Amino acid sequence: MFGATPQALAEETLEAETLVVVGTALKTETPALETPRSVSLVTEEELETRAVTKYDEALRYRSGVLAGHYGRDTKADWFFLRGFSGENSTYQDGLRLFREGGYFWWQTEPFGLERIEVLKGPASILYGEAPPGGVINAISKRPTEQARGLLSLQGGNKGHRQLGIDSSGPVGERDDVRYRMVGLFREGGGDIDGTDNQRVYLAPSLEVDLSDRTSITLLGSYMRDHGTPTNGFYLPYGTLENTPFGRVPRGTNLGEPGYDRREVTQLSLGYELEHGVSDTWRFQQNLRYSEFDMLLRGAYLFWMLDDRQAARGLTYRDGSYDAFTVDNRMVGNWYTESTENTLLVGLDYQKFDVEYGNGDNFAFDPIDIFDPRHGNFTPARIHTRHEEGKEQLGLYVQNQLTLQDRWILLAGLRRDSVDVTNREEGRADQDFSDSQLSFTGGVMYLGDHGLSPYLSYSESFSPLVGSDPDGNAYVPSEGEQWELGVKYAPHWLDGYVNAAVFDLKESNTLYTSGEASNRQGGRRHSRGFELEGVGYLTDQLQLVAAYTYTDTRVDISPQATNLRAGLIPRHQASLWLDYGFDSGLLAGLSVGGGVRYVSDSVDLPQYSDTEVPSYTLYDAKVSYDLDESWTAQLNVNNLTNEEYVSGCDYWCFYGESRSVIGSLSYRW
Repeated sequence: MFGATPQALAEETLEAETLVVVGTALKTETPALETPRSVSLVTEEELETRAVTKYDEALRYRSGVLAGHYGRDTKADWFFLRGFSGENSTYQDGLRLFREGGYFWWQTEPFGLERIEVLKGPASILYGEAPPGGVINAISKRPTEQARGLLSLQGGNKGHRQLGIDSSGPVGERDDVRYRMVGLFREGGGDIDGTDNQRVYLAPSLEVDLSDRTSITLLGSYMRDHGTPTNGFYLPYGTLENTPFGRVPRGTNLGEPGYDRREVTQLSLGYELEHGVSDTWRFQQNLRYSEFDMLLRGAYLFWMLDDRQAARGLTYRDGSYDAFTVDNRMVGNWYTESTENTLLVGLDYQKFDVEYGNGDNFAFDPIDIFDPRHGNFTPARIHTRHEEGKEQLGLYVQNQLTLQDRWILLAGLRRDSVDVTNREEGRADQDFSDSQLSFTGGVMYLGDHGLSPYLSYSESFSPLVGSDPDGNAYVPSEGEQWELGVKYAPHWLDGYVNAAVFDLKESNTLYTSGEASNRQGGRRHSRGFELEGVGYLTDQLQLVAAYTYTDTRVDISPQATNLRAGLIPRHQASLWLDYGFDSGLLAGLSVGGGVRYVSDSVDLPQYSDTEVPSYTLYDAKVSYDLDESWTAQLNVNNLTNEEYVSGCDYWCFYGESRSVIGSLSYRW
């Protein structure tokens, strides 16, 4: 966790009295119930309970989040937050994970996480550039004071195999140095015929108490993926629409499995430093350097040439990036008989540079979508070189004042300067600079019986690397949100209930046009309501429930305004129940199940005649503690193997098929 003592926050769990101290929302130690913003939390325990093997699976049972709308894509993790793309919303330990420069997308391994925090709505006051929908912050596993370990084995359908090791504790006999080593090997096939992926992941960390006032945690990670990527691009014709030749079955590979390839290596090194300057002030610094190297080739459908033949394109990238991020903070706390004040002053900096060769081919060889024959194609070559980059410096201040243990007043201000580099061989440079001022504010009342209403306002901006299909550089988009909500955590409930309504707007938004890159349009406007509850109804029965209503509208030209946004369903609802037997013959047995409903959606406004039907999916889990150390578990997602289209944005995507995972774990 950032914005707090690492070892203290690393071991926080859902407790009735504190209800989780979080750092993502305010970058300070603040209980979720005392934060005048919507925050969702997913713990390590829940990741294990649901056997999450892909990052975007983790948020399926949370409000305000749409995940899995592109099916099970092995190339990236996909989220929509409050109707806005979360493509650039991902952070780890408070520092940005870059997804820029044309398919150079950093991925997060869930086995390496102890918690995920989601801050909904604009967050530029603390994070600088950020999409309007919110921030998803992954908290890395880190050293523990007690020696402990985990060995996990998994096997399942689609050739899934996984070995995970997690060991931590003091180094030798010392109590001022602690370590953790997380390692994983996973391989398996994709949802599309002829696709697969293999992953190796290592994440060492070391925590050292330099003095009574100073501690540092060193964090590293290495991940290598290689395999045949899942290119799940289909057209409405043959998926949603009937044809004289029937429909294209789920799993049909319309790419080139013998030619498609994805090889990725990503490496990160960094640290978290905390120093107690005085009884009032603390200095905190997070720093990370990361490298990403990728070769990607993938063929995909473009449009129908006749009733059977489809034109295809090829995505071809070969290059790498390096990124540096650092966040420096001074946190001051002081108290009177009737007030508590927390002042945060910060300076952060990030630099990103990517160089790659582009071999995209928009006239790749066609294919019969009903009887695909592979191998009849002309190999592509790199034809242009790109250099893109971004450098950002931000200064921010935030103050949180608590009055009479009842009122919480929050205000913040931030100034950013951004320089963007966008250079393509054979074209004029599209470099630009920009500066931005962002505000945030909120008020919250801590009422009796655990009922706490709040009102907040926040802003965001997003400088965008890249250019439209005509070669024009993107200009920064800007967002603003009003949110009215209430948080409820009575003493009798080991958990919480959050409800919120929001009004969120973005100008200069991007939209998919079916061309080489996105176009930039007018405005995106999202209104909605969210309800989320997480907690133990009894000592044995846990509930996770969520409902989301989202109405997202877009303007894409002066003539085309207030159109329903593609991909975004108006309604989503989910429920997960887990019951653990703690006595009798069934002691040690735990059974759980969930249901996920996603209402109908539409294609992009340009193709609004395409409607995507609603779908309902069921998940199940059973586990048994063989003794104090050994646990066996079985998870099934999409229990009925429902075949459905999860969404369309020019292309249409089949949702994930049934997944079966059996696991055996040993803890010490």
